Amino acid sequence: MPSRSNSVLSRIDPRFRILAALTLIITAVSFSSWQPLAMLVLTAVIFTGFAKPDWPRTLKMVLAMDGFILVMLLMLPFTVPGQVMFTFWGFDASYQGLFQAVLIALKANAAILVLIALVGGMDAILLGRGLQGIYVPAKLVTLFMFTIRYIDLLRREYLRLRVAMRARAFVARNNRHSWRSFGYLLGMLLVRSHDRSERILWAMKCRAYHGHMHFGSLPRFSPQDYLFASALILFTAALIGLEVACPPLI
Repeated sequence: MPSRSNSVLSRIDPRFRILAALTLIITAVSFSSWQPLAMLVLTAVIFTGFAKPDWPRTLKMVLAMDGFILVMLLMLPFTVPGQVMFTFWGFDASYQGLFQAVLIALKANAAILVLIALVGGMDAILLGRGLQGIYVPAKLVTLFMFTIRYIDLLRREYLRLRVAMRARAFVARNNRHSWRSFGYLLGMLLVRSHDRSERILWAMKCRAYHGHMHFGSLPRFSPQDYLFASALILFTAALIGLEVACPPLI
């Protein structure tokens, strides 16, 4: 199935897009100044706009990630020693801890926006072909493809079981009956997942599956691919130069 995205970035070879995402994420993680990270986040937002994503879903993903690390970010000013910024209930909050929280937030948002912009527009087959094209081990690519495919199947199976529970007038409460029902739900989900995996395995073996997926050959690199790679190298060099020119505040 072809990629659903018809953006400018969708015309770039998936190998270049995957390598670009890895390069930018590794570069962002190594930074210790906020200026290059802020520049990368701004650029990632622009790239995400070119990728034409589903904006409500994209914002939901970013906010979910931020909510996941929010508690850690709020605790850092009180756990990192340094110059006291203020005192709250007898706990000292430091500027150094606040700076570390800002860095982590910028790095996390830069990483997820880069992934959404460069990789999020690919369908599973195109992503598998790109991973195979950069010589990721075949077993790892196969495992990754199965994970992408069957997480959604497990989610749909879970939703069907929840609908069946609601049809039987189940209402979740904080009592023994509710916890027991959720335990049965989890057990049934595992049993059905095992049965489904057995059926799928036999169906694939009947179709001569022998442990590897074949995605077909990728097209040759085009001039726009090399132009994209050159722009990426220059942009990464600019970020590194900004990191060197702007030492960290702490």
